[in-house]
Amino acid sequence: MHKELRRVGVVVVGMFAALFISTTLIQAVQADNLAKDSRNTRILNDSYQIERGPIVLADGTVIAESVPSDDQFRFQRSYPQGSLYSGVTGYFNPVQGATGIEYAMNDYLSGTSNSQFLADLGRIFDGQPQRGSRVELSLDSTVQQAASDALGDLRGAVVAIEPKTGRILAMVTSPGFDPNGMAAHDNSAVTSLYNELIADPQDPLINRAISGNLNPPGSSFKVVVAAAALASGNYTPESEFDNPESLTLPGTNTRVYNFTRGKCGPGDTVTLAEAIRQSCNVPLAELGMALGADALREQAEKFGFNKKLSIPLAVEPSVYPKDGNVPNTAMSAFGQWDVRTSPLQMAMVSAAIANGGELKKPSLVDRVIGPNLEVVKTFDSETLNNAVTPEVATQLTQIMVAGVATGQANNARIDGVDVAGKTGTAENGNNEPYSLWFTGFAPAENPRVAVAVVVENDANLGYHTSGNRISSPIAKKVIEAVLNK
Repeated sequence: MHKELRRVGVVVVGMFAALFISTTLIQAVQADNLAKDSRNTRILNDSYQIERGPIVLADGTVIAESVPSDDQFRFQRSYPQGSLYSGVTGYFNPVQGATGIEYAMNDYLSGTSNSQFLADLGRIFDGQPQRGSRVELSLDSTVQQAASDALGDLRGAVVAIEPKTGRILAMVTSPGFDPNGMAAHDNSAVTSLYNELIADPQDPLINRAISGNLNPPGSSFKVVVAAAALASGNYTPESEFDNPESLTLPGTNTRVYNFTRGKCGPGDTVTLAEAIRQSCNVPLAELGMALGADALREQAEKFGFNKKLSIPLAVEPSVYPKDGNVPNTAMSAFGQWDVRTSPLQMAMVSAAIANGGELKKPSLVDRVIGPNLEVVKTFDSETLNNAVTPEVATQLTQIMVAGVATGQANNARIDGVDVAGKTGTAENGNNEPYSLWFTGFAPAENPRVAVAVVVENDANLGYHTSGNRISSPIAKKVIEAVLNK
């Protein structure tokens, strides 16, 4: 009898131990992940019964807040700036869940993060109502508005980064959507609007600055190739390449031409610096084949290609193909074949060069402030990589400054300021509209902002235009907005 009792006792103790361990894991380890899970409707519904924290900018501009509601919920989510920040805030509602910062920072906004546990206990003893924390973003309202105004109704995106810190000053995607409609408590209206946005061929729910199908970078990628060449130690800006009008890629009938369909200048050879100033494809294809696929991929990855990134929005990794034969590598060297990238990635390339080669992790969030005004969490500057040496960064800067001063990026010129930049006019297939790029930074001698612009669908002009005509002026206005502050 005693033997059976001991067995029962062991089983009971084992059950209590298992219950204790599983409860501890859920409460102490998995709580944040469970709170963030978009399928956790209890957290979402609870958020409408409390005052969810606001999302604000560094200058105090409120871009999301909770206001009293007189329906089945106590609070209604409101977005005072409308569509201007929709790509960043996302939306929050009981039917479709949450996206953007509303999703990525939900545990703080809803007051359910582990770091708020002690403060929450104090609130319970004090009898205070539950409230979420305030999330402060790095975006600058002046720069964001300038980027949005400059992009207008064109389909594309703009990103501006502070090179020394990685703080994102502007992130605009177009077209966007009004998140107020998606925050309504009328489930039928929200579902109808959601279906309408999903069916829109312009994909307004996609934040083109960091995600979507991405675009080929075209000639803006030549900066990465030049970095690989200079970093190898085998090339300088004055290294010379053959200068034919066209180049037949090895083992194919594919011919590569320069944008002008002529030679890259009058000589039989052309330097690396001059080839990039004039944005010529043939010498860059020659350089790409000489460097090889591995060298181009390794340099691209030092700038952040092929890597997951959280800002804390999830960023679609930009792609440099893992396998490439010689002709494909030649095409990749001027940003074609299977190279795909986001504006954030190209802004990171310029930001790293502007910062002497040191690539800072981009981030949208500065800090989280609790309801009791205590700082709950800060997001300090982090170094992702040393993409190039300071010496190579200086050489690239000089090449990019020449491109804006007298080359194919001249529509980004600003009187009295040395702007460093590179354009791209990327093909998307036979007779398909181009993707139009600019990436750069300013002032070249003491950079305050790095910017990247992409405009899709040939800027809706119905004919092939160029990155310098369309995207350079947009970048110029964003840079001026930063420099005039």
